[in-house]
Amino acid sequence: MNNGDEGKIMKDSGDPTDIRVGSKVSALDSMAVSHDLQSLRVFTATWNVGGKSPTSDLNLDDLLQIHCQSDIYVLGFQEIVPLNAGNVLAMEDNGSAAKWLSLISQSLNKSSNNCLLKRSNTNSCSSSIFLQRTSLKQASRAFRSESRRRFKSCNCVINEHDRRGYGRDSCFACPKSQSSGVDDASSSEDDTANNTGADVSAAVPPGKNQHLRYSLIKSKQMVGIFLTIWVKKELVPYIGHLRTSCISRGILGYLGNKGCISVSMTFKQTSFCFVCSHLAAGEKEGDELRRNLDVLEILKNTQFPKICKTPNAKIPDKILDHDRVIWLGDLNYRIALSYHETKKLLEQNNYDALLSMDQLKIEREAGRVFDGWKEGNIYFPPTYKYSYNSDLYLGDTTKSKSKRRTPAWCDRILWYGEGIHQKSYTRWESRFSDHRPVCATFLIFLYNGRN
Repeated sequence: MNNGDEGKIMKDSGDPTDIRVGSKVSALDSMAVSHDLQSLRVFTATWNVGGKSPTSDLNLDDLLQIHCQSDIYVLGFQEIVPLNAGNVLAMEDNGSAAKWLSLISQSLNKSSNNCLLKRSNTNSCSSSIFLQRTSLKQASRAFRSESRRRFKSCNCVINEHDRRGYGRDSCFACPKSQSSGVDDASSSEDDTANNTGADVSAAVPPGKNQHLRYSLIKSKQMVGIFLTIWVKKELVPYIGHLRTSCISRGILGYLGNKGCISVSMTFKQTSFCFVCSHLAAGEKEGDELRRNLDVLEILKNTQFPKICKTPNAKIPDKILDHDRVIWLGDLNYRIALSYHETKKLLEQNNYDALLSMDQLKIEREAGRVFDGWKEGNIYFPPTYKYSYNSDLYLGDTTKSKSKRRTPAWCDRILWYGEGIHQKSYTRWESRFSDHRPVCATFLIFLYNGRN
């Protein structure tokens, strides 16, 4: 679905320098072995989980592709809680975010985190956040407590000033910054104003074992939207200027049932922005314009806080100011065909005809939304709307026209900026919700000594 030279994305070989795209070789191929060029392998996924809380037997190993480890994992969820009035208006938290963190850590840190989901009264597992009724705030405290223990025992070159600010909006990589010297009591985990939700801020999950491969650097929840970022622990000291911004675009234009969470950070001298969004729903003609407006308002109104005290620091405060941007989520764009026309083309496996009527593709090519952004070619079936615990679309199992939904590629991952090469773009076959999760891996280049 790229607009020009991207071509067909080849199967991921696992070689971090293998960035071939179709029959063409990127100019960066010849530079990949240069000593002044580094790359990060970044895994991203988006999943609308339909308001369902996960159970302890949900295995995320295949989703996270742990057989081919990435340097950074960026996972965006939508509807981690039911979008009822209680959750939207009162910011109720049923602990689903904490459960998702537990499952993610179980997969990423599998060899060293075996006790996380076991029932046990021993000290080593007593802080498990999965089998207890634990709020996101309590989980945050548990994660932060373990963060302190790990930084005291690991070999990371990171000082006490850095530890105090780690995980919250902070410039812990800036030695001159004083913004992160705050108490836990002022942590954004208690921030519920303006639907910004709860913050899980720490380095590693609860547990006594210190030999973990991945650290949790940021998790943020706004009603049903949840964004969490994990990094290989040896790379954590290179991350700085960690900031978040939330934009609500839901009921009445300002409630958090729709909208986005954005995270800004730097890796060495390269700035990154990750956006997780849930845009306006609806498959009526014209609903795509509301989704366009959501995107435009998010780009216009997202403003990252100015917390860095380092003189002359050039830290971006808008999404498009970053060097590398990845946007993922339930974008809700539909196929501009009737239900019966769509089903007929699906039965023929005629994805080309379906994609030609994909609203996001149409709107992008017209320059009305995501102008200048890229998306990989889609070779998988529409990800919405399935019957629960079934491989059948809802329209195949219900006779009610009001409940029937035309299958569509609602769940998408796009990127903006140079030096980003997508290696894979797939979906995971889980029957957990009415959406199939979508995953993408990227090879992202950055230069040492970049001004």
